[in-house]
Amino acid sequence: MQLSHSPRVVRAVFDDPNLVSSGGLVPVMALALAESVGLRELADVRLSVPTDKGANAGLKVCSLVAGMVAGADSIDDMALLRHGGMRRVFDHVYAPSTLGAFLRAFTFGHVRQLDAVASRFVAALAGRAPLVGEAGDGEFVLVDVDDTVIEVHGYAKQGAGFGYSGVRGLNALLATVTTPHTAPVIVAQRLRKGSVGSPRGAKRLITDALKTVRGLAGVSNGRPLVRADSAFYGRGLVLAAVRAGADVSVTARLDKRVKAAIAGIADDAWTPIEYKDAIYDEQTGRWISRAEVAEIPFTAFTSRSKAEQVPGRLVVRRIPDLNPGKNQAPGQETLFDMWRFHAFFTTVNVEVMDTVTADKTHRGHAIIEQVNADLKNSALAHLPSGVFAANAAWLVLAVMAFNLTRAAATLTGGNLAKAVTATVRRKLVNIAARIASSARRITLHLPSNWPWQTPWTRLFAHACGPPATAMP
Repeated sequence: MQLSHSPRVVRAVFDDPNLVSSGGLVPVMALALAESVGLRELADVRLSVPTDKGANAGLKVCSLVAGMVAGADSIDDMALLRHGGMRRVFDHVYAPSTLGAFLRAFTFGHVRQLDAVASRFVAALAGRAPLVGEAGDGEFVLVDVDDTVIEVHGYAKQGAGFGYSGVRGLNALLATVTTPHTAPVIVAQRLRKGSVGSPRGAKRLITDALKTVRGLAGVSNGRPLVRADSAFYGRGLVLAAVRAGADVSVTARLDKRVKAAIAGIADDAWTPIEYKDAIYDEQTGRWISRAEVAEIPFTAFTSRSKAEQVPGRLVVRRIPDLNPGKNQAPGQETLFDMWRFHAFFTTVNVEVMDTVTADKTHRGHAIIEQVNADLKNSALAHLPSGVFAANAAWLVLAVMAFNLTRAAATLTGGNLAKAVTATVRRKLVNIAARIASSARRITLHLPSNWPWQTPWTRLFAHACGPPATAMP
């Protein structure tokens, strides 16, 4: 590929008032503002930010979400909503300074109000788009909980600190919901100071998340299964999930009780599984694998009162230790294979999910890491304010933008339904358009031969009605 003309004869002039760089914002925001979803109305009703900064709260929330959908990851980036012909398509496009003042007026209570907006917003989106698919009676709806550290720079960030990752930042706690045929959707979020322990606030978060999940169209008949890593293995999250009617699948720390339980597993109870370098033997119908799983009945938190003890199963996966002599003196080699163990506690009945299936299902918890990476590659690339509450509100808005982008992608069908935010933005949102007016109607003239014209047209038809037929 090369320039069709010499660079010396190519000119560039910023002078067209009818061009927009993000034509896909029209159907996306039409979806967010539809009567059945009503982001603006939700924010107007739920938010009580002081009127000097919070006037027209719904319009300002919509502006912030729209900017994030288009790729903004800082307050200054919200200026991308004010170029070319954007004012002809959208009303009440606020300046970045106005939106920044709006966020800085938030308190903790206002952030919780915005959490309520976000939970109702994702429920409304699920009623308009196939966000989470269908889950029949008895089928599991997977709810994953994890936290991630968002790196910050400078010394003016309230709450910033060094956490478990050794990186100075703020800690975001997320809960997602996934079904076998859909990509993850975020159903709860919380921003915490950087030095906080992972399980801090997880009990409240999982309670909010499960309440939201039960209100989502398509999964209300399913049974939630909460998955988490060992940082969340404690009675707070587990009891909150169980008392809310969910099952749990949580990685267990290898303490004395867990090690004793593993030692009590019989040698003939181990089953080879499909794992790295495994080979399937068709004659025996078994996997030939060095990874094996087994289980044993287990009651969690026996040091607590009877009301806080949770009966279940301890499912254990073992693989050979490829470096068993790392802590041994020369000449002290072992006579037998040394194993590395990974155990998780689950309350799912063995008749519902056998040992091999339970292990495979639990390993799927890693999908939430993709959500963490996706957010950090978009709106959470930065936390823009020095005020903690403003950054907490920014996280909630980033989650709403993530869910809105996911809903728009699912309406197109095909591969985009599970694409990451950057891909959806590149193919559906950030598409140049020229605005023309005729007979009180606005027409978006989009590039001919756009490779993703078909999914874009599907999205536009869902959000705005069928697009006009191109003139010959």
